[in-house]
Amino acid sequence: MLSRAEFKQLFDTHFDAIRRFVFYRCGDMDTASDVAQDVFLRVWEKRGSLTASGRPEALLYKMASDTYVSSRRKASVRMDFERSMTPEEDAEPSPEDELSFAELAAAYALALEQMPEKRRVIFLMSREEGLKYREIAENLHLSVKTVEKHMTAALHFLKSKLL
Repeated sequence: MLSRAEFKQLFDTHFDAIRRFVFYRCGDMDTASDVAQDVFLRVWEKRGSLTASGRPEALLYKMASDTYVSSRRKASVRMDFERSMTPEEDAEPSPEDELSFAELAAAYALALEQMPEKRRVIFLMSREEGLKYREIAENLHLSVKTVEKHMTAALHFLKSKLL
């Protein structure tokens, strides 16, 4: 079992070397520091099954290499996912998308027309003008609770009409 003093000695002796090892692989000191910290955190968590005898350098370098590769793999998967979720800027909307949007816009306009006037005004002040409920209440001489009630009703109404 690795004692606290032995762990501190291991950390003080090898942390900078492990960080430099990772830095030479990635070229980023922040990433190298993060990986080195992760390695020593894992050593601390598994201290019950480790001993201070022998040469721990090989284990530390292997852990650092594995941790760095794992972090690169995760970053690659994350980047691929983000790229797949980002719409292409130059992509033209398909005719089906344009038709769907036009139908949705027409249904939205019709739903707004069917909404009671005060509710419509409050909804548009919130969504189109970006006013906060408190500001709407002040402008229309209403309580904030009344504005909240109308917004809730407006959102339920639109949801029922558009879905």
